[in-house]
Amino acid sequence: MTQARGAGADVAVTREGLPGWLAPVADAAERIRPEQLSRFLPPASGGRQSAVLILFGESPEAPHGPDLLLIERSAALRSHAGQPSFPGGALDPEDGDPEGEGPLRAALREAREETGLDPSGVQLFGVLPRLYIPVSSFVVTPVLGWWREPSPVGVVDPAETARVFRTTVADLTDPANRATLTHPSGFRGPAFLVEDALVWGFTAGLIDKILHYAGWEVPWDRERTVPLG
Repeated sequence: MTQARGAGADVAVTREGLPGWLAPVADAAERIRPEQLSRFLPPASGGRQSAVLILFGESPEAPHGPDLLLIERSAALRSHAGQPSFPGGALDPEDGDPEGEGPLRAALREAREETGLDPSGVQLFGVLPRLYIPVSSFVVTPVLGWWREPSPVGVVDPAETARVFRTTVADLTDPANRATLTHPSGFRGPAFLVEDALVWGFTAGLIDKILHYAGWEVPWDRERTVPLG
């Protein structure tokens, strides 16, 4: 199976050689339905096609098991300013067919542009159902990746990204780091307090569901709340 080699090149999704600890995530991706991930599903037409890279790795600098790559968006951005998220963004024409390999290329391209990640070290092993972010009209394809050959990462453009960081799955599953976020609008949703960041919204919702359907979730106090702001 062809491995991902970056934007504009052949990309593919394969489980070949995937570490055993990621099998529960890959299995979940094959059976999960859109409505199990979010109540916000893409409209029949319209919306801005986009993709995010959910990248699992194992960092020698953080010997506490598997981790996820996250970014903190610049406070100057018009959309989702200052919010932690997965690397990602809208599809460009050169990414190709939104119904085909376009989201795969977009996820890798955006991760490279935002973090300096070398896409050649990433193995794509699954794709989750498309979801919708009403506030920005993004139709998002979550792409799952295994960081087979880690490369240095960091802020590439401060106007786009304020910080690049990795957080362990152990920290994400730790009940002490979990809470329900309350938004002034009345929104309530899962939140994670990790690496001096409050992860909430679309990103926290995806992490919450991945932990649950992969069987990694640890019981936590859902009555514990943290306000936004």
